[in-house]
Amino acid sequence: MLVKLAAIFFSMILVNNYVLVKFYGICPFLGVSKKLDSAVGMSGAVIFVMFMATAVTFPLQIFVLDPAGLSYLQTIVFILVIAVLVQFIEIFLKKYVVALYNSLGVYLPLITTNCCVLAVTILVVDDYGADVEALSFGAAYIEALVCAIGAGVGFMLAMVMFSGVRKRVEACDPPAPFKGLPITLLAAAITSLSFMGFGGIVENLFNVTL
Repeated sequence: MLVKLAAIFFSMILVNNYVLVKFYGICPFLGVSKKLDSAVGMSGAVIFVMFMATAVTFPLQIFVLDPAGLSYLQTIVFILVIAVLVQFIEIFLKKYVVALYNSLGVYLPLITTNCCVLAVTILVVDDYGADVEALSFGAAYIEALVCAIGAGVGFMLAMVMFSGVRKRVEACDPPAPFKGLPITLLAAAITSLSFMGFGGIVENLFNVTL
C-alpha cells in the first residue's frame, strides 16, 4: 500500500505534472512565476485548495451525487466547493499575510477558475472512484488525497523551477521579436520538454502499474 501511494505521489509530481505535462493552470504559471516569493505563496494556496477540495468532493461524489443520480451536476458542485475554499484563503491572507495577499493580486481569486484545481477533483473521481467497489472506500480515499497532494507539489515544483528560469531569461538580451511574452512561452515549452524524460521512471522504480 505504501509503495503504491509513493508511486502515485511521485508520478503526479514528475510523470503526470499538471502544469508541465498536462498543461493545466497555465494562467497562474505564467502570471505569478516572476518572483519566487509569489510563486511559493501561490503554490501553497493551490496545494491547500487541491487537498481540501478533494477531501470534500470525493466523498460528495461517491455518497451523494452518484446515489442520487446527480452526477451531471459534478462540475457545478465542485466549482462551488473550490470557490468557498478560495474565499476562505483570501480572507485569511488579507487579514494575516497582507504582503502575500498584495503580491498575488488578482491571481488569488482566480484559483477558483484554475482548471488545474478543478481537474484534480474530477480526475481523482474518475481514476479512484471506481476502486471503491474493488477496495474499501478508505483505501480509495487515501489514494485520491495522495494524488491531490502530489498534483499540488508538482504545481509548486513547476512554479519554483520556472521562476528561476524566468529570472535567467529576463537577465539576458533576446532578439527584439522574442522579448516579453514570446521568450517566456519559449522558455516554458523547453521547461516542459525536460519532463518528458520522466515517462515510465516511477513505474519502473516502484515496480507498480498506475
